[in-house]
Amino acid sequence: MSYFVTGATGFIGRFLVSNLMQRKGTIHVLVRKDSQKKLEAIGKKMGWDMKRIVPVAGDLSAAKCGVSAAQLRAIKGKVTHFFHLAAIYDMEADAASQREANVGGTRHALDLAAALDAGQTSNIVFHHVSSIAAAGLYPGIFREDMFEEAEGLDDPYLATKHESEGLVRAEKRIKWRVYRPGMVVGHSQTGEIDKIDGPYYFFTLLKKLRQALPPWMPMIGIEGGRINIVPVDFVANALDHIAHKPKLDGHTFHLTDPEPLRVGEVLNAFARAGHAPEMTMRLDARMFAFVPSGVRMAAANLPPVRRMTAMLLRDFRIPKSVLKFITYPTRFDSRETERALKGSGISVPKLDDYAWRLWDYWERHLDPDLFVDHTLKGKVRNKVVVITGGSSGIGLSTAQRVAEAGAITVIVARGEEELFKARDEMKAKGGKVFAYTADLADMVDCDRLVEKILKEHGHVDILVNNAGRSIRRSIELSYDRFHDFERTMQLNYFGSLRLIMGFMPTMTHRRKGHIINISSIGVLANSPRFSAYVASKAALDAFSRCAQGELSGKGISFTTINMPLVKTPMIAPTKMYDSVPTLTPDEAADLVVKGIIEKPSRIATRLGIFSALINALAPKAYEVIMSTAFELFPDSAAAKGDRKALKEAQPSNEQIAFAALMRGVHW
Repeated sequence: MSYFVTGATGFIGRFLVSNLMQRKGTIHVLVRKDSQKKLEAIGKKMGWDMKRIVPVAGDLSAAKCGVSAAQLRAIKGKVTHFFHLAAIYDMEADAASQREANVGGTRHALDLAAALDAGQTSNIVFHHVSSIAAAGLYPGIFREDMFEEAEGLDDPYLATKHESEGLVRAEKRIKWRVYRPGMVVGHSQTGEIDKIDGPYYFFTLLKKLRQALPPWMPMIGIEGGRINIVPVDFVANALDHIAHKPKLDGHTFHLTDPEPLRVGEVLNAFARAGHAPEMTMRLDARMFAFVPSGVRMAAANLPPVRRMTAMLLRDFRIPKSVLKFITYPTRFDSRETERALKGSGISVPKLDDYAWRLWDYWERHLDPDLFVDHTLKGKVRNKVVVITGGSSGIGLSTAQRVAEAGAITVIVARGEEELFKARDEMKAKGGKVFAYTADLADMVDCDRLVEKILKEHGHVDILVNNAGRSIRRSIELSYDRFHDFERTMQLNYFGSLRLIMGFMPTMTHRRKGHIINISSIGVLANSPRFSAYVASKAALDAFSRCAQGELSGKGISFTTINMPLVKTPMIAPTKMYDSVPTLTPDEAADLVVKGIIEKPSRIATRLGIFSALINALAPKAYEVIMSTAFELFPDSAAAKGDRKALKEAQPSNEQIAFAALMRGVHW
């Protein structure tokens, strides 16, 4: 007995060949000349006896699959089973490619099989691996003897799978059998899969839900239609078994799950496997059947709806073409297959029994995040990064990190001596560093800085608005100090905004750019005595939230970092901070680096988020906490202007204990 296999290096093909290895006979494998090494690598991985594998050079796109006359003569009359698996199983592929591979490839494979036949009486059986896609979107139960009844074939993938199967069914020269696998997923024992397809498209969404919410959180989802999922080992085993059973020529076999789950149940199975929250309440699309289809279509085509849908699909890496299968209308009768498999022990395992293996393999080998460069070097190398307040503290630590990573680092500060010293030290270590002095509280100087940087560097990829001024003074001591509010707003808000507005035109023109604003945990905690400082940072936060909605579609990202207390010269006048937990500038720079790499909308500590949440849910209770803190932490000697007390002031144990409890918050 001898075999011929197209698509042997494909996902189903490699497992089928492994099964055929358990039988006697030579296995001829159609392979492109440039894919010989791939075949050898797969054979080694799968443990094949390569002495029994005979590579046949050819190409599905050529007549008789491009097999030479000499090779035809050598194989003719020896092949008893011709397995045709080579095809494009990708709904995202263009129509021309699908037609060439699925329809043209099947025609050429049939011609080759006929040429390999002995000639007198057909001794070769052509086993065509089709797909349930050949049924299109048939509304109801699709039997194994049905074909012409297929509906909804306007999709290129569905149409080419239907047409290629039609070629086989019309074949008169040789005997044939057709197999229609369901949606093939990974191996039920190992979880192995070769690419993201089918339900795997939703794994990124489930992963993001797991990261954002606890597993016990109930979610609202969709019920959807019944989706037929089968593991690759079932398909290979069933195909091998049925192919070798006699008297089944001219039959079609549904290699499907006789009890398919609904889409919502499938997603919940993978949610359990990935420890993500399950969709406890699932909405059935039939609930909206009373809405006329024209109205539903009009609503879906509204520009805001289309834009939001496209954005969500892009973020979750879900192809739009997948959505049509959410309400999949077809059920597959598989009685012919069940009869053929009776007594073999081959059956479709329950998804819950192996879903965890599929998830584990995906997370270890195929999760798209694994292939994203998460290094700082990968994000900033040869990119222009502007950092204000770059001569000391957070700005200097950040500048040192990005310069080491290969960025064209531009540091800005008001003091020339300290700024140039920082530049020279980084340049001595091999960094590409440029320094510009500027008073960012002066709008004219901001404009001059923007013009100079754009003239000398052409554009800015990342702007880190780090320069800032903090004032710790109660409102009662500020009645005659309105200038505190003006100068804080001038630098923290207007200065940062002036740079953003200056660099933004080139960013939007290039359709890429990243703005990182160093804000404060005080914006979330509403820290007493910091009304001037918090108000200025809150203004910048609010601007960023508004700008995100306008500019995210143009490739511009905004990240707000609600930075906790950092030990920098800015907090030095308040001596109490010497005795409470603070971040070092290097630790603060870690948060900035995280912002550069991940581009989140916000980076904040858990305490900061919790403070904002308590304030939103129980504002009066939160007011009591803040009032207590206000009384516990009096104005500093610096705020009172008492230079003598400045040297003598020491925090009390009560103050230190409270500040340690509310770690990182400004008091």
